Amino acid sequence: MRYFVSQFMALVIFMGVVSCQGPAKREKKVLVFSKTEGFRHQSIEVGIQAIKDMGSAEGFQVDATENAAAFDEENLSQYAAVIFLSTTGDVLNYQQQSHFERYIQAGGGYVGIHAAADTEYDWPWYGKLVGGYFESHPNNPNVREATCHVVDHSHLASDSLPDSFQKVDEFYNYKDINPHINVLVTIDESTYEGGTNGDNHPMVWYHEYDGGRAFYTAFGHTDETYSEPLFLDQLKGGLEYVIGDAAPLDFALARFESLPEPNRFTKVVLGYNLNEPTEMAVLPDGRVLFLERKGNVKLYKPDIDSTLVIQKFDCYFGAGTQPRHEDGMLGLALDPDFEENNWVYIFYSPNKGKPVQNLSRFEFRDDNLVMESEVVVLEVPVQREQCCHTGGSLAFGPDGNLFLSTGDDTNPFESDGYSPSDERPGRGPWDAQKSSSNTNDLRGKILRITPQDDGTYTIPKGNLFPPGTPDTKPEIFVMGCRNPYRIAVDQKTGYLYWGDVGPDAGENSEVRGPFGTDEFNQARAAGFYGWPYFTGNNRAYAEYDFQTKQAGAFHDPAKPINNSPHNTGLQELPPTQEAMIYYSYGASPEWPILGSGGKNPMAGPIYYADLYPESPYPPYFEGKPVLYEWMRDAIFMITLNDQGYLEKIEPFMPDVEFYNPMDMEYGPDGKLYVLEYGSSWFTQNIDAQLVRIDYEAGNRAPIPKFTADITVGAVPLTVNFDSQESEDYDGDELQYSWEFQPGASSKEANPQHTFNEEGVYQVKLTLTDPQGESSAQ
Repeated sequence: MRYFVSQFMALVIFMGVVSCQGPAKREKKVLVFSKTEGFRHQSIEVGIQAIKDMGSAEGFQVDATENAAAFDEENLSQYAAVIFLSTTGDVLNYQQQSHFERYIQAGGGYVGIHAAADTEYDWPWYGKLVGGYFESHPNNPNVREATCHVVDHSHLASDSLPDSFQKVDEFYNYKDINPHINVLVTIDESTYEGGTNGDNHPMVWYHEYDGGRAFYTAFGHTDETYSEPLFLDQLKGGLEYVIGDAAPLDFALARFESLPEPNRFTKVVLGYNLNEPTEMAVLPDGRVLFLERKGNVKLYKPDIDSTLVIQKFDCYFGAGTQPRHEDGMLGLALDPDFEENNWVYIFYSPNKGKPVQNLSRFEFRDDNLVMESEVVVLEVPVQREQCCHTGGSLAFGPDGNLFLSTGDDTNPFESDGYSPSDERPGRGPWDAQKSSSNTNDLRGKILRITPQDDGTYTIPKGNLFPPGTPDTKPEIFVMGCRNPYRIAVDQKTGYLYWGDVGPDAGENSEVRGPFGTDEFNQARAAGFYGWPYFTGNNRAYAEYDFQTKQAGAFHDPAKPINNSPHNTGLQELPPTQEAMIYYSYGASPEWPILGSGGKNPMAGPIYYADLYPESPYPPYFEGKPVLYEWMRDAIFMITLNDQGYLEKIEPFMPDVEFYNPMDMEYGPDGKLYVLEYGSSWFTQNIDAQLVRIDYEAGNRAPIPKFTADITVGAVPLTVNFDSQESEDYDGDELQYSWEFQPGASSKEANPQHTFNEEGVYQVKLTLTDPQGESSAQ
């Protein structure tokens, strides 16, 4: 007879936040970190021993590790300094990076030795801390002798050094050198071959950075270096500098909040198999209203956990020779007084009459949109001869002003991926100058109006052109957009954010202009953002004659001119504003964390705890705009400084798969809701979903996992069970409870059980932590 041992799993992950302990008094104790993900220097072990010997002689303790888990705030708080000893590559995850940033901001010390500059290229904060990144070194041979000069004798690391000395080592060339470092030692490039930094080639430096102190030495490639008194004196002085008086760390001084642990978030699917969802609004009672591009208005009802089609619009979404127009049901927003007036605003493409996009107001009652209540607030004339770029996002600001994004309504496919500015007669649909840079046109813009109760609107102060300005539209707040598909407005500051989908050229052209660049923008005031003359950081396109295929002069961002015959507005335009964030297909040198590949940025909501008193989300989210990448299936949180300018970008739930995120909004519960478009374009997708991001702030249930050394056999069948792969994110001591068959159980972690009767058995493991959280498999 044969037995089969099977498993069943009821796996629930609860996630939460571990509170940090208050500042602990530091001893003179340092941590040497030498993890490598790239080249590994054989001198690391020699270096560790040299630092330990120095600690014994100078009276400070030394711990050494290659385990990145040591970069935990509680653990780091015991160290006066952390030494990166010839680390290489990406050695810390995002969580560990966050803890180290806070450690430095709390007053911690950093020492970088040699290849510490060849580390964490995708972490700009670290690059500024170390002071510069490795770019290259001399080859054949890479170890050479050269003359070094001490340029500052006033520091602890250089006060005992001679004015000049000879050194045999591997001499790095550097890029992205922090201009605020204080250089102590330089190398004379005339005394060896392979230097590329010129007359001011730094090799040893120090600086105060972000609340802490940093010291770096380029030396340390060879074993012999760690026995040289000159190097050891230099390193000892650098350590003394960063340690200072070893005052207790004060994490209250840390500017950044701890990055929440990813395993505390859960993506909860509320609906799926959607057909091109576009924009949504979470109602005050938790219902979710959203649009599908081809006409459906849908309502998710949490009380029945189901999604209903509540209306079907007769809208234009592409037909005939243009089946892939982007028109349809585009934008949706609730009136700020929705709970009193039940008004909903929708931006859509009516299928009858003249070619326009309508901004209309409707009443929403009894789980339905009252079609007879429609009031057309604003019409945006469009062309339907050619695709593409509709824009179509709605967002209210804190002052009751309504923002509406519109695309350039221009065919980009005959401009080789550069500026589509075809001025030939009859080529208006191929000329974005007729729309985006036309002051007398509503397309390629973000409009701002103040809706009135009677269905009209007024123009708020501060738009780009005052009412009555000839050849302008007073509704324009931002112009020069290509396809600002999703926008968001900060409900505290009133700042406007949007992602602008850029052109498609894969490489720069000396004749035409820059490669395709997408933008994420912040507008504090009205402005012109460049399209189709500029992109990114105001990189200019050239005038181009589509008839002769000849390029002319490049446009001037200080004085852009629209002289297209398709332009009906002003010729002289406002000065061009630079993008806040810009990137192309390849890895961005400015923001490498954004990755590479297709590009399509969108702007998500800004979180404030006092606006969502029921929210479980931690303080980390406070005041952070969201940048989400439709093509890269990624979500990023943007940290701003006290002046509201970009500080850093961090991934959100990087290990969770999203399927072309299309819209985001915080609900009244303070949780993030996400509409996912799905994997394929212009069609219904099983992975097109409405999801909610839940967060577990407290103790998390353990996760049982077990294996059996044998799962089938003849009686008597003795099976050894192993639960070592089980996890508890909170590190609790667990209680084990096994059920093998009726009347047979165990409390051991890794029990053995013998099955004496034939059958198929389900073996159950239940884990319980001291807080009473349990889960079963």
